[in-house]
Amino acid sequence: MSKGKKWLDENGFEYDEQHIVEDNPDYDQLKALYEKSGLPLKRFFNTSGKIYREMQLKDKLPEMSEEEQLKILSTEGMLVKRPIIETECMSYWI
Repeated sequence: MSKGKKWLDENGFEYDEQHIVEDNPDYDQLKALYEKSGLPLKRFFNTSGKIYREMQLKDKLPEMSEEEQLKILSTEGMLVKRPIIETECMSYWI
């Protein structure tokens, strides 16, 4: 069990889980999370992941539009940094 999930359980929070590797968020869901978060889109990328390195995204992302970046994120759950916590008013990582 992750530290974040353990903390949520210990503090009585109810939550729904989405295994983003098996059930990758689609473009619209990622766009909504991104806009709600107020964070730079780069924070949504798992920059230490194998796929990120194989796709050489470190060099490509600065040249890509937000739409292009969101499309790439929506194709592969392993590219998405996790965990993501979404509340009624914001999205953030723990």
